[in-house]
Amino acid sequence: MTRPSQSYVHGASDVPLLGMTIGQCLDATAARVPDNDALVVRHQNVRLTYAALKREVDSLAAGLLALGLEPGERIGIWSPNNAEWAITQFAAAKAGLVLVNINPSYRLAELEYALNKVECKALIAAASFKTSDYLAMIRELAPELDRAPPGLLNAAKLPHLKIVIRLGSEKTAGCYNFAEIPQLAGAAERGRLEALSKTLQFDDAINIQFTSGTTGFPKGATLTHHNILNNGYFNGHALRLTDKDRVCIPVPLYHCFGMVMGNLMSIAFGATMVYPSEGFDALEVLRAIEAERCTVLYGVPTMFIAELGHVDFKTFNLSSLRTGTMAGSPCPIEVMKQVVRDMNMKDVTIAYGMTETSPVSFQSGHADPLEKRVSTVGRIHPHVEVKVVDAEGRIAPVGQPGELLTRGYSVMLGYWNDEEKTTEAIDSAGWMHTGDLATIDDEGYCNIVGRIKDMVIRGGENVYPREIEEFLYRHPKVQDVQVIGVPDPKYGEELCAWIKLKPGESANTEEIRAFCQGKIAHYKIPRYVRFVDGFPMTVTGKIQKFKMREATIAELDLKIEKTA
Repeated sequence: MTRPSQSYVHGASDVPLLGMTIGQCLDATAARVPDNDALVVRHQNVRLTYAALKREVDSLAAGLLALGLEPGERIGIWSPNNAEWAITQFAAAKAGLVLVNINPSYRLAELEYALNKVECKALIAAASFKTSDYLAMIRELAPELDRAPPGLLNAAKLPHLKIVIRLGSEKTAGCYNFAEIPQLAGAAERGRLEALSKTLQFDDAINIQFTSGTTGFPKGATLTHHNILNNGYFNGHALRLTDKDRVCIPVPLYHCFGMVMGNLMSIAFGATMVYPSEGFDALEVLRAIEAERCTVLYGVPTMFIAELGHVDFKTFNLSSLRTGTMAGSPCPIEVMKQVVRDMNMKDVTIAYGMTETSPVSFQSGHADPLEKRVSTVGRIHPHVEVKVVDAEGRIAPVGQPGELLTRGYSVMLGYWNDEEKTTEAIDSAGWMHTGDLATIDDEGYCNIVGRIKDMVIRGGENVYPREIEEFLYRHPKVQDVQVIGVPDPKYGEELCAWIKLKPGESANTEEIRAFCQGKIAHYKIPRYVRFVDGFPMTVTGKIQKFKMREATIAELDLKIEKTA
């Protein structure tokens, strides 16, 4: 085989794409393995077989139609992980409704923006989660709820929202209770649901996920049945999933990692979805793996670090684990090695993607050499194309860093009601511009170098924080590390390392810098070192480097010298 000279790869595959809707997939699986555990929610003591899950889903879907919701209309869900979230996901798909995932950490302004941007007609909400009182925030935005009959909200600030459905058994003025909705359906709605299953198309928009933009308002990535069902399906192929597998899902369902790579992957193969807790809790994850004999575990690197670092880690029997996926942010090589060695996840995979691509574009495989599995994000996913381009938009030579572009079935329809942002992201040839810097080697393995906006230019030298982070992970006292660029009047930018030490360890800046001397180029050695207990991050576990920059600039009183 001739080695490629350009950074372009495509995922040729003899496994065809699934040509069905999410509802059709669930029905087929329920018919094939009706008695398999489908959903186990430990914090709610819920355990449903596929036959029982299908009944719950069909009943809720018919109830949503009874509320007057029409295919194509938007229904939001604002809740941590629970059984109702999963049932709503599948029921909305069966009813042809577009499910809008509301970030559990949103506050008033973000909630108002999201609901109005996509013109949500209905909203399913938990009563509260952690420090968020969801019902109080809804009532603050829509005080009219207190006087409105359920289903007939008319709110000045939320003009499109008519129906609010709350989780739990308590009553709230103006709201339906979740358990009431299935009871609203009669024979007519059930018949209509059956008819819809034959008319819904897999290219219909079915899901809107707001990107966690670091500047400006979030954008609503609009995804189809075809986008997300197939992405989950091929993630399962990479894991060699079967209907005997049990998938531990501690990642948020509102994000692709949970609802696509977790839920949709599981229903495509008849595997079991296991939710350890409402939000991530390392101890509950370990308990769930042992008690439920989970074979698959998901997480972002910070979750795996927390599990490995838990004081009781060694007391748990994790022998049932076989594989899983680490994704969401770059995986430290040393962490990957610990997961393979200490968590029995010999076949663990690394995945790379973004919400706008459903999400996965690259994934490592069980047959890949360990060194490739721990140092790259694997090779191209089936039926997907990727190229790396230079600053002028030309395909880069193999091994040269550039922006990663993705094309194929997985690319979103666009950003909801935002043609300008859609055109900026997806070019005329259908390529999604990811904003990530990457290299592709001559075997097709991809390495994510960093974000274009995260690249540090120090005295004319391009410095990729990821490279320095990987080096610092080798320090025996370092548990976690993030590197950022901060302003410097002489070099333009300087490097700052935020370091979280292992429990009981202590270190200082001089020690860290001495560790780097003679091992990495002088311009890559961080000038500043901050020792921290943690990092600012999103609910999905993504590190918010822009917040780290702001805090460092303020703490060190850094300024850029302005020239006339």
